[in-house]
Amino acid sequence: MPLRLDPSDTRPLPVQIAAALRAQVAAGVLLPGERVPSTRHLASQLGISRGSVVTAYEQLTAEGYLTAEVGSGTVINPRLPHARTPQPQPAPHPAPTPKHIELTPGLPDTAGILTPEWRAAWRQAAVDPSGDLPREVAGHLRHMRGLTVDPAYVVVTAGARDGLSVLLHALGGQLRVGVESPGYPSLRRVPQALGHTLVDVPTDAEGVTVPTVDLDVLIVTPSHQHPYGGSLPAARRAELVEWARAHDALLIEDDFDSELRYVGQPLPALAALAPEHTVLLGTFSSVISPSIACGYLVVPPRLRPAVDRVREVFGQPVGAIPQAALAHYLASGALRRHTGRMRRTYKRRRNLVAETLGAIDGAQLLPIHGGLHAVLLCDPAVAPRAAARGIKLTPLRDYWGGADAEDGVVLGFGHLSDTELRTSLSAVAAALRE
Repeated sequence: MPLRLDPSDTRPLPVQIAAALRAQVAAGVLLPGERVPSTRHLASQLGISRGSVVTAYEQLTAEGYLTAEVGSGTVINPRLPHARTPQPQPAPHPAPTPKHIELTPGLPDTAGILTPEWRAAWRQAAVDPSGDLPREVAGHLRHMRGLTVDPAYVVVTAGARDGLSVLLHALGGQLRVGVESPGYPSLRRVPQALGHTLVDVPTDAEGVTVPTVDLDVLIVTPSHQHPYGGSLPAARRAELVEWARAHDALLIEDDFDSELRYVGQPLPALAALAPEHTVLLGTFSSVISPSIACGYLVVPPRLRPAVDRVREVFGQPVGAIPQAALAHYLASGALRRHTGRMRRTYKRRRNLVAETLGAIDGAQLLPIHGGLHAVLLCDPAVAPRAAARGIKLTPLRDYWGGADAEDGVVLGFGHLSDTELRTSLSAVAAALRE
């Protein structure tokens, strides 16, 4: 680390060291998440006592510039968004409303994944990139979803969109693809981009309705309908399965955040009812991070050869080392423990949303049984009013595939700290009351 002390500076050494490190952070030389030298190493580099460096690090840790974890060393605080030298005295008035905060639906809190178990999985993968990810995914589904699958029919993908693309290529021909309306915007763009016909299938209070038109494929979210958040009841699931069998159609079950459920246990997968007519589309984006860009398909045996032929043409987009790292992480049970911790964190933030926005005249907060977002039925002018306060909300109409739409907004609460979320929700509440 390029840190030098000025011999002419008369301030105590710990004060000089702390000031120099703050300046490095403010200048962007040291970035959030980067490791700083050990106290012993920096003391040796500067030719001073280790005690002076220890005192400086303790001061910077108290200020929030540094964090330390057992076995991980000391790093620049990963949560430090825009580092700058602190003021000598705290402001005498409340902190201003944050600017340009996006309450993006579906984003997880990724800071919690940086644990010794996560780092150990990647170190092990770098040495031995031969982990069997399909086998570990099968074990994960058995533990977390109560679903017994053969690893031979688990296909590794680069996420949900890649998985859907591979599957549609494997099915071949010009397909009529049904999508929930409203539904998840990113997935509904994939069939059209591949030249297939997109058909909106209405939803009601119970979730997607049984199609009344001919379809080859229907993409559904039975565990957590997006964005309203409902779960498909047993009777409707049975009706969908009977429809798929009668019309020889394929159900694609988008299982995007089924593990993040706050009321009861995760619901059984639709794939358990009709494995021959269902493909399970899974991703690690919600429970780990979108940056991992890895997911999976569980396909019926009859489709595996066609999927393999597509992979032969386009290749495997997920490298051997990321696959091995995830396999090691799953095999250790660390993902199940991480999911349990994050579920408790998200439930606390879900409760904060309900406490702040649940009783405002002119607005209706829908029940949040799972996932990382909330739906608020309200005047559409709330979105621009919140934007004027620096808070970006997603209009509910962005999720609607048909002509009719309810007025409201969708807001994400998973990726912000409790403090950031509390301040942002106060701004949204003010926009609602305006």
